[in-house]
Amino acid sequence: MSEPATLEIISDNISEDEILFPPGDILSDEPPLESDLHRDQIDLLIRILKLWWRDRQDFYASGNLTIYYSPNQKKSEHFRGPDFFVVLGTQKKDRKSWVVWQEDGKYPNLIVEILSSSTVTVDKGLKKQIYQDTFRTPDYFWFDPVTMELQGFHLVDGKYQEIQVTTDGRLWSQQLELYLGVYEGKLRFFTTENQLIVSSEELAQQERLRAEQAEERAQQAEQEITRLREALRTQGIDLENI
Repeated sequence: MSEPATLEIISDNISEDEILFPPGDILSDEPPLESDLHRDQIDLLIRILKLWWRDRQDFYASGNLTIYYSPNQKKSEHFRGPDFFVVLGTQKKDRKSWVVWQEDGKYPNLIVEILSSSTVTVDKGLKKQIYQDTFRTPDYFWFDPVTMELQGFHLVDGKYQEIQVTTDGRLWSQQLELYLGVYEGKLRFFTTENQLIVSSEELAQQERLRAEQAEERAQQAEQEITRLREALRTQGIDLENI
């Protein structure tokens, strides 16, 4: 399994006094999302993964959040804002941004970019190059919520190799140990058994459906008992007197 890069601090010709150490809470600097499709998709991935890994305390999942990775520890240089990313082997807590030099030099283990007409060239070009060469993020995916295009790459010997699509049209993430695939127009996670990982809303809906089905079966059973009692009474048999 490939491991993401760790930050290498450049110190040649830079004295300690010249390095700008920003405050610990650096706010994210990402622009508003382009559409409801993008916002809803990012939010869905975050919520589902957090629910699926609710018992884990060793990961951070977020989206449209700035990653600061300046080797000089400067907020003003070297930053990117992936649409969705996951860092493994870190503390599960809320953050205002992901500051690499304050996170033990950790970069994302997985990144997903949601394509749009204004970002597709950068997502498939410059960002892919940065995630490969600088972040060294093992798993990189992009998804177009309009055309349903889904493509993934895994880092092998420092270079991204395209992940082969399964017969079900899904892509395997080695880092998450889950499949990514399209379901009802949304990018979703699937288990190793190809079962859809449900959202909290879908889980609640399933529980309601099971409760309704159980109530329906109970009513049908009660109706059947009533019918049998009536049939016995017509034959002169009263169960309450037996």
